Amino acid sequence: MRRSSSRRSSSLFVLAALGLVAACSGGGSITNSGGTTTTAAAPGTGTPGTGAASTSAATTSTVPLDSLPGCPTDALASTTGTTTISFWHGMSGALNDELVKLTDAYNASQTKVKVKLVQGSYEQTADNYLQASQGNRPDLVQMPEYMVQSIIDTKSTVPVGKCIAASKFDTSAFLPSALAAYSTQGVQWSMPFNISNPVLFYNKKVFVAAGLDPNKPPQSLEELKADSQKIVSTGAAKYGIALESGFDSGGGWYVEQWFAKSEQFYLDGQNGRQARATKVLYNNQTGVDLLTYLQGLINDKLAVNVGDNSGSGYDNLLKMADAKEPAAMTINTSASLGPVLEVLKGGQFPQLTADDVGVGPMPGPDGKPGALIGGASLWVVNSGSDAKTAAAWDYLTYLVAAQQQSEWASTTGYIPVRTDATTLDPYKTTLATDPRFSVAFDQLKASPDAPTSAGPVVGPLREVRSVLATAVAAILNGADVKKSLDNAANQANALITDYNNRNG
Repeated sequence: MRRSSSRRSSSLFVLAALGLVAACSGGGSITNSGGTTTTAAAPGTGTPGTGAASTSAATTSTVPLDSLPGCPTDALASTTGTTTISFWHGMSGALNDELVKLTDAYNASQTKVKVKLVQGSYEQTADNYLQASQGNRPDLVQMPEYMVQSIIDTKSTVPVGKCIAASKFDTSAFLPSALAAYSTQGVQWSMPFNISNPVLFYNKKVFVAAGLDPNKPPQSLEELKADSQKIVSTGAAKYGIALESGFDSGGGWYVEQWFAKSEQFYLDGQNGRQARATKVLYNNQTGVDLLTYLQGLINDKLAVNVGDNSGSGYDNLLKMADAKEPAAMTINTSASLGPVLEVLKGGQFPQLTADDVGVGPMPGPDGKPGALIGGASLWVVNSGSDAKTAAAWDYLTYLVAAQQQSEWASTTGYIPVRTDATTLDPYKTTLATDPRFSVAFDQLKASPDAPTSAGPVVGPLREVRSVLATAVAAILNGADVKKSLDNAANQANALITDYNNRNG
């Protein structure tokens, strides 16, 4: 859990009200050796793809579609009255408000289906789903990207690929990477809905004061360090960047992002997509170089560590608005862009206005572009009722239609899952008037066409991230990098082995 701060309590309440909430995680223990490492050059000089050297010996397995539950998408045609379905989701604050708005519009648009929303966090929704019996599960559920293998292994859903085929649903406008994130073993298991990736938030005013171009944020880790040095040496801000170690951000998810930018696999089995993953690869030289680099930023006083961000999701963003010792930059999910700008427009932080905020791609090794899919997807639950399955599919297709995706992206900062949403208002106007909203979309499109551009899939990915996050926290506090990563890898591999033994 993150450490509390009474000094920031009122500010935290304001942001929490706007939905910048991340689930709290509990990581495994990690040995803090108390050692330190010297500052190293930014990582990224390794041979692309070498992280795949330790892949599993298993061959690619494809699940036959005829072995999976069917999707009778036309079942509503023969029903009378209204079919009511439940949808469990993890949206909160402003994100929940927008989902409610879209759902109310859907319910009002027809009489065949009525959707009842059940709200919880990602963590709560996932835990409740896994613990529930099939009869007590919803008809549609939203799950974050780290739950893919876990939900597949419950054998409780109707793969949306079957629904796509049955209804001849056109996916040609969808981002291929968005669909690929939720596809394994030749099956499209779920439908991307709210997708995001990490972006760099930076203070343009500080960049100007430091003599930097406010329209040219750092692209590489080397540039990030150089810009931080200039910011600190000129006194434009106390720190160049605020770092954090949340399991679903700086301590876990961002490490996966940096591996992908280096075209390295994070797991064997080609990130668990060619074959079921058996171990992590993040304690290789790429991981050591990356974490040594981050530790070096702290040691050189170019960065400040705000700790575990999991309890709030915005401590690092608040550090940019700190009146006494601000950081000029931080990395956060693109989904926070809309709520962040709304908060700043309210004037609660006069030292940082909405116009002061710049957004750039997430800096990576050698400035390589691209990002992994984050956010969540929609899973059709096998309720045993043809009408409910068809109703869930009908509502799902409404949410991912171009117009709804345009409205969703414009309001929230999430990336539309389809390219034609960019040609429709309000998102079309949003992009034209505020190019900050296009950064995450462009970053995703720039991902290299490589196997490493599909993120890791493994049953206990949530727990694996938590173990790594504990190691990252220790490293940012001075622990030996290699020992910490090795220790975390041993714990993670034990989790994977245990999971595979139970579910393999």
